[in-house]
Amino acid sequence: MTGKVIEAQSLQGLFQDGMTIGIGGWGSRRKPMALVAALVRSGAKDLRIVSFGGPDVGTLCATGQVREVVHGFVTLDSIAVDPHFAAARQSGAIATTELDESMLVSGLRAAGRRLPFEVTRTGLGSDVLTVNPQIRTITSPYEDGETLVAMPAVPLDLALIHLNRADALGNGQCLGPDPYVDDLFARAAARTILSAESVVSTRELTEGAHPSTLLLNRTMVDHVYEAPGGAHFTTCLPAYPRNEELQREYARAASDPALWERYRAEYLENETIWRKEAVHA
Repeated sequence: MTGKVIEAQSLQGLFQDGMTIGIGGWGSRRKPMALVAALVRSGAKDLRIVSFGGPDVGTLCATGQVREVVHGFVTLDSIAVDPHFAAARQSGAIATTELDESMLVSGLRAAGRRLPFEVTRTGLGSDVLTVNPQIRTITSPYEDGETLVAMPAVPLDLALIHLNRADALGNGQCLGPDPYVDDLFARAAARTILSAESVVSTRELTEGAHPSTLLLNRTMVDHVYEAPGGAHFTTCLPAYPRNEELQREYARAASDPALWERYRAEYLENETIWRKEAVHA
């Protein structure tokens, strides 16, 4: 297949030390776990991860590749807090910038528009401005004179996103109930890698599906990677639900180094495990 489609062996060369990487999805839902596993195998370190986090963040904390996490939350949904992230944060192994979800949306949107900040009321009257003194307020230049938050842009070196379908040109389709804010990650990034359950022709993208399901257009995507099962163990509706048993195995591994090494060997170092999981979805 031609166009922007790449094979697994090409992924690792796209990751570099010190990158700011945005990861799409939401909690333990439609996370690009096959791409996260490729990032683990690349050995890239000193990373700044931006995410509405789930096991993507926890995995990279557990492998010691993270310097800072910028997040609205880090949850496994059916498990309130990702234990790998919690352990890294509590030990001081990582720095964190914790934002209201809407503030992070504003930061990504500003970056996508190539603006230095976006004005919002979100965060006013809360401790988010106290614990993040780098975020400043401004006074409206109009008659109201209102004090507002100037949420700084959150530009990304790279965005990792998983969707249901894509074509070789880089158009990406979300067939599930919620697009989350994956399009904002793509717009905020200098480069975007899109993994998809299947890569099909452009014509097939709109056969039997409304054009509004085309979440990403080809100008927003640099590389396409076909990864059936590539969101496992998180959800990728309507293709498959969350694998709760595997998620519990992942969470238990936070309490035992031997369990973590076993999990890592089976699910992160194995390039084909996600395709095998897809067969059983």
